[in-house]
Amino acid sequence: MIIDIHGHTVAPPEVYQFQSRLLGSRGNPFDGFPKISDEAIAKALQKPMETLKKVGTDLQLISPRPYLAMHSIQPSSMVHKWTEFVNNIIAQQVKLYPEVFRGVAGLPQSPGEDIRHCIPELKRCIQELGFVGAQLNPDPMEGGHPTPPGLGDEYWYPLYEALVELDVPVLIHSASCCSPRESYTLHFINEESIAIMSLLESNVFKDFPDLKVVISHTGGAIPFQMGRFRAWRHRRNAEDFDVSLKRLYFDTVNYSKEALELAFKVIGSDNLLFGTENPGTGSVLNPETGTTFDDLKPVIDSIDFLTEEDRYKVYEGNAKKLYKLDIKVDEMVSKN
Repeated sequence: MIIDIHGHTVAPPEVYQFQSRLLGSRGNPFDGFPKISDEAIAKALQKPMETLKKVGTDLQLISPRPYLAMHSIQPSSMVHKWTEFVNNIIAQQVKLYPEVFRGVAGLPQSPGEDIRHCIPELKRCIQELGFVGAQLNPDPMEGGHPTPPGLGDEYWYPLYEALVELDVPVLIHSASCCSPRESYTLHFINEESIAIMSLLESNVFKDFPDLKVVISHTGGAIPFQMGRFRAWRHRRNAEDFDVSLKRLYFDTVNYSKEALELAFKVIGSDNLLFGTENPGTGSVLNPETGTTFDDLKPVIDSIDFLTEEDRYKVYEGNAKKLYKLDIKVDEMVSKN
């Protein structure tokens, strides 16, 4: 079984028409959520499902598209409405195709707002909609001001407590970027790198030893800078950086074979989960291979030092264990 833990929703045009109206009105007045038909949902998903079948993906975990999260937009009530609406769309998609998709909850994050305000939506998605995880933006300011607290800061502790209570993983994934110095793609990499160091230089895993954290895009820049952080830890006589890194999990959303080979060497197959973000940034033709950049299974299959056990862990075993999919897949399919 091939499980892709990093996908995003592909929604019909009516969803984004609602987003435009919400932006224009700033949610005031608010006339309620539009009804999106199952037929419209099915039509929007037809091509993505064909692509998943073509590349051999059996199950994909889908979350809201990060660059459309609008976390920095005010008022925060608008962000809450948009997030709830998109989570509802994902739930509708999963209900239509439970054999193909599982939901990962977006959180209604807003600059300066207490993180506790996100917890009711998190609990609704997990307990009522049957989602299997959540997606967390480490920078709800989206490259603006003020600078957000690092993920090691106690600001985030109420959310971590809720995640541990619900026993679900959180995928660290930045959103859009308002800064003229960064594209949102570069912002992803920078924020993921900052997130890793903030978590590992803090007491988070002492205070929440059962917290399950997955870092998007194979850990940003960190796997390429292991030597620097090993040296930094050695100078301080602190825990070995490689040991600390094992407290985190990482996806394989990195469209370079050389980078993935390095990831398998420095992170290891126990802490990597297959992900493609397909369709997304990598869904363009790679002239060197004749396939899209995000067709990553053949790339991983071609890494010659991986064993069959390594591939099983990355394609299936780690995802089933972390997201408890061995239980949820059986239950959800039987109900539908």
